[in-house]
Amino acid sequence: MLEEHDLYPQARACLLARDVEAKLALTQTTAERWRRGEFVLGESGVAGIEEPGRPALPQLVERAALPKRGMHTKEARAALIHALCHIEFNAINLGWDAVYRFRGLPSAYYADWIQVADEEAYHFSLLRDYLKTLGYDYGDFTAHDGLWEMALDTAHDPLVRMALVPRVLEARGLDVTPGITARFREGGYQEVVDILEIIQRDEVGHVEIGSRWFQYLCQQRGLNSEATFRELLEKYMKGYKKGGIDRDARRRAGFSESELDYLNGAG
Repeated sequence: MLEEHDLYPQARACLLARDVEAKLALTQTTAERWRRGEFVLGESGVAGIEEPGRPALPQLVERAALPKRGMHTKEARAALIHALCHIEFNAINLGWDAVYRFRGLPSAYYADWIQVADEEAYHFSLLRDYLKTLGYDYGDFTAHDGLWEMALDTAHDPLVRMALVPRVLEARGLDVTPGITARFREGGYQEVVDILEIIQRDEVGHVEIGSRWFQYLCQQRGLNSEATFRELLEKYMKGYKKGGIDRDARRRAGFSESELDYLNGAG
């Protein structure tokens, strides 16, 4: 098989691309080629990388060292937009890592995570373009590496990955984005509101993809998905703060009522 028609090397190229523009272009091209049916799934061996491709900036620091973000100054607003931008950039890498690392799954799994990577690239571009109108660019503020750290913690098992990255880390975005959107709406920043509403709509779908494949893998292994989700959350995220969830968004993203009660601190 010619390598250019094997999905996995192309996913690896997307994942390892360091230049922002190159990663965005390669992501879009690869997604379009997949949709045209130009790729096949190659060898099913174990694969993975330790470090994704990313630019030299932003500098990665501990959470406590991050810049102040908010609405009170242009710089604080830019820092908030930059933080959202960084989440979306990491999400591109997480999407491609889900494609490249986990082999032997149904074709629909790869279609879903290619779609996620493509949409995350779109979200990143929307936020970055707005950031530039404020006189800043991606990399101008510091950031943290929490999302990729969780990718490594869940690298050994797609079931654990589906449980903890889309259904915990990304789902937290479903809870907090409406509040951030409201703050920008109150400040009169309609362009940001429009961007965040697009992101919230798509992220419900991304978390639902995680829910669907988590439940699929649980079913394949004869596991109770609700009990398994609780066990994994308590094992890997001992300090997880319950409460403050957006039940409607999470319900649409594939959470059961029992899971919603548990995550809200009632179960």
